[in-house]
Amino acid sequence: MHEHIARSMYYFGVHLLFASMVASAAWALTSVLRASATTKYWIWVATAFNFVLPTGALVDKIGAPHFTWARPLGAIGAAVWDMTQGRTGAILGVIWMTGGFCMLGRLISRIRRERREAQAMVPLSDGGLTSNFLADGIPVTFGDRHLGPAVRGVLYPRILLPIGIDRLLNPREFHAVLIHELAHARRRDNLIRLLYEASLCALWFHPLMWLAGARIGLYRELSCDESVIRHAHGQELVSALAKLAVPKQASVLQATASSHLSYRLAHLAAPPQTTYRAASLLLASLFLAVVAAGIFQTIAHTACCFVIKH
Repeated sequence: MHEHIARSMYYFGVHLLFASMVASAAWALTSVLRASATTKYWIWVATAFNFVLPTGALVDKIGAPHFTWARPLGAIGAAVWDMTQGRTGAILGVIWMTGGFCMLGRLISRIRRERREAQAMVPLSDGGLTSNFLADGIPVTFGDRHLGPAVRGVLYPRILLPIGIDRLLNPREFHAVLIHELAHARRRDNLIRLLYEASLCALWFHPLMWLAGARIGLYRELSCDESVIRHAHGQELVSALAKLAVPKQASVLQATASSHLSYRLAHLAAPPQTTYRAASLLLASLFLAVVAAGIFQTIAHTACCFVIKH
C-alpha cells in the first residue's frame, strides 16, 4: 500500500517540479517581453492549468515501454518515500485536506454570494429594474441592487449595470465600459476563473499557483482594456474610470477592478505599441517551447520504474 502511495506521490512531485519551472519561465517572459496583455493572459491561464493537467504522466502511461532512456530522480524518490510513511505522511495528509476544505468553502461562499446578487437583479414588482437590452448577443441589465458593472454567469454570461451609470457617463464613455465588459463575457472569463479557483482548492499550498492567479487577474483586465483601445475608446475609458472613482461613487469600483486600477490607467495612457504582434508571437513561441521542455523532462523522469528506497 505504501509503495503505491509513494509511487503516485513521486509522479506528482516530478510533475510539480517541472510545472513550477514552467511558471517561473512564464513570469520571466511576461515580465521582460512587451507583448500584448491578451497573449500574457492566455499564457498565465495555460500556466495555471499546467499545474493540474499532468500531461507528461498521461504520455508516460500511453508510451512508457518506448521510453527506455528515462531515469528516475533519486532525490525526489527518496524524499517521497520518507515523507509518505508513518506519522509524517498522515500529518501532511490532514494539513492538505484541511487547507483544501477551507479553500473549497471559500469558493462555495463566493459562488453563493454572487448568485444572490444575480437573483436580486431579476425583475420584481417593485420596479427594481429599468430596462434591458442585448449587446452582441449578451444580455445587459440595469438595476438598483448592484453596486457596479459586472459580468455574472459561467456558461451563459450577462452584464449587470447599476442604474444611473448611463447618466453618469457620456455615450462614448458608456460604450467604452460596455466594450470592456463584453470582452469579459465573450471570453467566458467567469468560467476560467471558476476552473482556476477549483484547481487552487487542491494546490493551495503552492505559491506559484497564487502568483498565477494574481497575474491572470491583472492581465484579464488589461486585455479587456486592449479591446477598448482597438475600438479607439481608450481615452473615454480613462475618463469613465475617473468618474467612477469619485468618492460618492466609490462603490462602483467593484466593477472596475480597482485593485488593478493604477496598472490599467498606465496601460491606457501609454502610446500605441506597434511591436505587439511580433513580440506576442515571440512570447507565445518561447512559452510553448518551455512547456514542451517541461513535458519532456517530466516524461524523462517518470516513464520508468520507481526506485524504492530500501
